[in-house]
Amino acid sequence: MAGYKPVAIQTYPLLGEKITQDTLYWNNYKTPVQIKEFGAVSKVDFSSQPPYNYAVTASSRIHIYGRYSQEPIKTFSRFKDTAYCATFRQDGRLLVAGSEDGGVQLFDISGRAPLRQFEGHTKAVHTVDFTADKYHVVSGADDYTVKLWDIPNSKEILTFKEHSDYVRCGCASKLNPDLFITGSYDHTVKMFDARTNKSVLSVEHGQPVESVLLFPSGGLLVSAGGRYVKVWDMLKGGQLLVSLKNHHKTVTCLCLSSSGQRLLSGSLDRKVKVYSTTSYKVVHSFDYAASILSLALAHEDETIVVGMTNGILSVKHRKSEAKKESLPRRRRPAYRTFIKGKNYTKQRDDILINRPTKKHLELYDRDLKHFRISKALDRVLEPTCAIKTPEITVSIIKELNRRGVLANALAGRDEKEISRVLNFLIRNLSQPRFAPVLINAAEIIIDIYLPVIGQSPVVDKKFLLLQGLVEKEIDYQRELLETLGMMDMLFATMRGKEGTSVLEHTSDGFPENKKIES
Repeated sequence: MAGYKPVAIQTYPLLGEKITQDTLYWNNYKTPVQIKEFGAVSKVDFSSQPPYNYAVTASSRIHIYGRYSQEPIKTFSRFKDTAYCATFRQDGRLLVAGSEDGGVQLFDISGRAPLRQFEGHTKAVHTVDFTADKYHVVSGADDYTVKLWDIPNSKEILTFKEHSDYVRCGCASKLNPDLFITGSYDHTVKMFDARTNKSVLSVEHGQPVESVLLFPSGGLLVSAGGRYVKVWDMLKGGQLLVSLKNHHKTVTCLCLSSSGQRLLSGSLDRKVKVYSTTSYKVVHSFDYAASILSLALAHEDETIVVGMTNGILSVKHRKSEAKKESLPRRRRPAYRTFIKGKNYTKQRDDILINRPTKKHLELYDRDLKHFRISKALDRVLEPTCAIKTPEITVSIIKELNRRGVLANALAGRDEKEISRVLNFLIRNLSQPRFAPVLINAAEIIIDIYLPVIGQSPVVDKKFLLLQGLVEKEIDYQRELLETLGMMDMLFATMRGKEGTSVLEHTSDGFPENKKIES
């Protein structure tokens, strides 16, 4: 017994997500705070000025939240019907909102009653935004029109009627006060110039457009609709640069990171995708509990807010860097303690005795050392081990199989114990790194407990599921072997067609390579 060798736990390569700088950056958020709103959250917009409050549009109310508050600090509810959108002005002092009755209202953040009311739309207004000069408002509605309003005079300046369906999204240029973009359900995205009476650019998205986004430089435009996110080069007359199809359902919202190097898209498939704006590849993904309607990022990406169809507002705050606490300084031994025996030299007849290091065995190793094979298997099937470190459980099963006692360890179990074994096999059988060991264990269980099937409905259901997984895995392995055989035949045929070099002597006595075709 003194020479017992502990079981070597095999390390398996992880087949999960590759850890990148983006993974570390976007995973550095705290557990989300969930806020229940009165209805589906159709719009979220952050103020670009401190303290970076954000406006949430849901049902017939607009709530203003502080970045770290869970209760609204102000509520605007002076709407006759449902409010669909609300956007801050660049200085964060004014807020413009559009509602289902066709009204556009302007609010002062410090007050409650609307400062201005713009009436001209006949149907629901789904998009509003301030122009770059801060004195005009652009709105788009379901009456197919796009209007430009003058704030000081509360008057309509221009009306564009070029869309043939609902205008559901839009944004204004941050550089030029005369340019603004709108997207419509007529599958088009149009750029309008206030100095003209018609659009100056139009691109065909191919699907009803749900969201548009203009890069801060004004050179690139992003449109979202259907399952597609498309990027257009505005400096080349609206040339399509890339078409992305990474969502499984309709893309509803777009957002840029603070640096402008990452593009975020939210969809009805309950996912938020993060793209690199240089390669336009997905570098990270967030999962949510319900379909996503709105998305916004705070200054320096400190907070990410997502609004969903079930009325839940998910708020994630970035983790702050932990400050190292100053611990009390320990008193060190005196100087003479360190130099004690420093000048002693070893004599010829001195014997050096090393202090033996005591090795502690794990509990499952102790059971295996005393031949308690069933108990060792039970220890590694505990949820704390089987779920967190399945490599240990698989290694013990492999060791029992090597000793030839795996069938003895699996036999004679009651309903609870066999359910635990079946749960582990069902959870991990399809993983390629565990399949060679667990398929053998599953076959042994099927052989042992097949005669007593039908006595427990719970075990029977899991037993049939396990049997189906084993058959599916065996068929999959057979298909892989057939594919490998076909590839070997192709490679052998290709090698046979290649020429073979043979060394021959010429008439002058010098060797020469000749190629013989097979």
